[in-house]
Amino acid sequence: MLYDWYQHIYFSQPASFGLLAILPLLIYWELKKSGEAQATVLVSSVRQFGGARSWRNMLRPLPFVFRLLAICCIIFALARPQTRNDEQLVTGEGIDIVLCLDISGSMLAQDFTPNRMEAAKNVAAEFIDHRPTDRIGLVIFSGESFTMCPLTTDRTVLKTQLFNVQSGLLEDGTAIGSGLATGVDRLKGSPSKSKVIILLTDGENNGGLIDPNTAKEIAKSVGVKVYTVGMGTEGYAPVPVQTPGGVVYQKEKVNIDEKLLTQIAAETGGRYYRAKDNESLKNIYSEIDQLEKSRIEVSTLRRFTEQFYPFALAGALFLLLELVLRWTVLRKFP
Repeated sequence: MLYDWYQHIYFSQPASFGLLAILPLLIYWELKKSGEAQATVLVSSVRQFGGARSWRNMLRPLPFVFRLLAICCIIFALARPQTRNDEQLVTGEGIDIVLCLDISGSMLAQDFTPNRMEAAKNVAAEFIDHRPTDRIGLVIFSGESFTMCPLTTDRTVLKTQLFNVQSGLLEDGTAIGSGLATGVDRLKGSPSKSKVIILLTDGENNGGLIDPNTAKEIAKSVGVKVYTVGMGTEGYAPVPVQTPGGVVYQKEKVNIDEKLLTQIAAETGGRYYRAKDNESLKNIYSEIDQLEKSRIEVSTLRRFTEQFYPFALAGALFLLLELVLRWTVLRKFP
């Protein structure tokens, strides 16, 4: 406990510790003085003095010990021990961001580790942690779209909802237009100057009630910038398929409508990225994080609390004990 306390102590006048150099001088002076004060008595036999050391003789060094302890405590008090408390006030202008995540059955393909969906969720969670002043929402889509979490600054709630996402929550398919339109709708009434959607998918649009180009025009009219991410390796990827005999993995061709995704990104002021493995996906989110920087101001308030009082009181107590011993038990009579 004492060690933990000392770890958080700062001394504002550490030069005062140089006074500790007088302690060896005091010890030397005391030893020299006590040696000169010893008397010599000549007797014919010392047998009768065996075991004659009294309790007063045993207490005689204590006043000097108390004086040394008092000096140490006073020196520590002069060094002004303090505890420091740092408070940070974070202010800034954040960005409203909607993560638009494809959860179709093909997102279970294992060309990513452990699969596309889990890899996308893990990287998105890291992205969320790096945006302390932004409001972030989560929209999922497959054959239809759904708002999993509205815009919020509560990172815990958002990440809980993100990790609860799994394939099969919605009708299967890939409704890119519906997912984008739902994301835009979440941002439509936002007062923020910067509104961003990160749309991640691994396929081609094949469902939904809203055409992707229509959703793109809506995003442009609202001033929403869209970053699109095509997720999947080149060629074929192992995808789990449920059969009467259990789950088997089949090689399926990776088909991403890169032309559509590039067009959506370019016309809304964003960029299109292709993620072919876990590392490239992580780098894509890191790049977007760097491109869409929030203006953050951090003010640090540092408070110091004086902690010299215990040392000063201890020093006074040791001096008092020395005086009590010298004027009572160890008092010398002429």
